[in-house]
Amino acid sequence: MKNHDFIYIPVIEKPSDHDLEILKDSGVNLEIVTRFFERKEKEKKSLVEQLEQKLPPHLLASLPRSLDLIGDIAIVEIPPELRQHKQAIGEAILGSNKNVHTVLVKAGPVSGMYRTRGFDFIAGERKTETTHKEHGCQYLVDVAETYFSPRLSNEHKRVASAVKEGETVVDMFAGVGPFAILIAKDHDNVEVYAIDANPAAIKYLRTNVRLNRVIEKVHPTLGDAKKVIDNEISGIADRVIMNLPEKAIEFVDVACRALKTTGGIIHFYSFADASTPLEKVKLRFAATVRSSGRRVNEILNERIVRETAPHETQIVLDAKII
Repeated sequence: MKNHDFIYIPVIEKPSDHDLEILKDSGVNLEIVTRFFERKEKEKKSLVEQLEQKLPPHLLASLPRSLDLIGDIAIVEIPPELRQHKQAIGEAILGSNKNVHTVLVKAGPVSGMYRTRGFDFIAGERKTETTHKEHGCQYLVDVAETYFSPRLSNEHKRVASAVKEGETVVDMFAGVGPFAILIAKDHDNVEVYAIDANPAAIKYLRTNVRLNRVIEKVHPTLGDAKKVIDNEISGIADRVIMNLPEKAIEFVDVACRALKTTGGIIHFYSFADASTPLEKVKLRFAATVRSSGRRVNEILNERIVRETAPHETQIVLDAKII
């Protein structure tokens, strides 16, 4: 065992005076002391190690290689050939992840007006609500009632880092607040208008605003983003976040109306695939901006955020609009 400048060598019995004299004569500088060290826990077995005696060898190759961790809930996708073994897989996930208390399996795609997904419970505590920690913020979230992706963690931080002091930001599809709250936590002088049509998302957003002590800077609003912007906050924004890749193109005109007359930045999220590559997305976005009476002055950044399906990616354009 090591501790600062010393190495501790355990012995099973106290050395005799004769033994100590021999050690000292050999030039060894030592001291007999008593120290107590924390017991080192045995490392948990991997998922494959836990299941190699429970599943046929040919199925081990189909085990999920990744999972989404939201708070203490693990969300996993299980292929058809393994579904009859899902309880065993769930228990193995609990056994290999000490901070996981619940395991859910995806029961369908993200869909519907509120971007929610169905889940099947397979192991641990039967719940869908948890507290997720990210970049120093805490988010109370119900994974069955609201949309939340831990895979967007880097994107939340990237956008928050781009915001400048004194800006007014409109988050058109705010969910439980991972963009809005982090922006408010990272900046002293900002105003963030966080909109969502999902009542459950706004309920959790309001809780998270209080939980993270940003109640003076984040303003949650329940409603359709088009109506909220046109009726309440048109022309106030320096920056607009459009994290609704399935339908963001349908809201570009209203995002332009949210910006100040002098212009601003739009963070536009969409999907790209073989039929709609990134260049085609850019052209469509620019044309939609023009039809709203504005113009893309510059694409400040274009990047792949993550892979969402085979041959499909979620992309983001950071566009300066005038």
